[in-house]
Amino acid sequence: ISGGREHVDSAPPDSPAAASESAMSPEVPRIAATLFFASPDGLALVPVLREVALGDGPVLQGRAILAAQLQSPPPPYGSVIPAGTQLRAFYVTERGDAFVDLSFETSALHMGGTSAELLAVYAIVHAVTVNLTTIQRVQILIDGREADTLAGHVDLRRPLVPDMSLVRAASNAP
Repeated sequence: ISGGREHVDSAPPDSPAAASESAMSPEVPRIAATLFFASPDGLALVPVLREVALGDGPVLQGRAILAAQLQSPPPPYGSVIPAGTQLRAFYVTERGDAFVDLSFETSALHMGGTSAELLAVYAIVHAVTVNLTTIQRVQILIDGREADTLAGHVDLRRPLVPDMSLVRAASNAP
């Protein structure tokens, strides 16, 4: 993402991610992962840097990145993925495709609308592909099954490639 700054943040102090971070020993290596949340006006995705534990290989790293992506965003950004959504599984094929299996809340509690659905789907796609450069495409599964759409608009029947036209550079927000 050129021409803009990325916001750097740790997990909110009251989040499950923060609890697991504080339980980790200081010797656990960490990386800065780029996560994607809604801009304050809700019209685009904004890259936000967050520290996550360094995973051993792309599968463990992907799980750590997605767990962080599912947490609440720092102010002033908004969440594009429904609260309560859990990562059920994450795996990678030899061809460089990733499969992200999310819990039923992702679809059942989604607010609806084409724009909101695009941002939710591509927050996941971008979090995986931007941070794991060997992964080119991402297929989203819901509750262990292939889904036609998340909320009626975005076709999830095939792996998706990144669409950076949905991303806006972060402002100078704290």
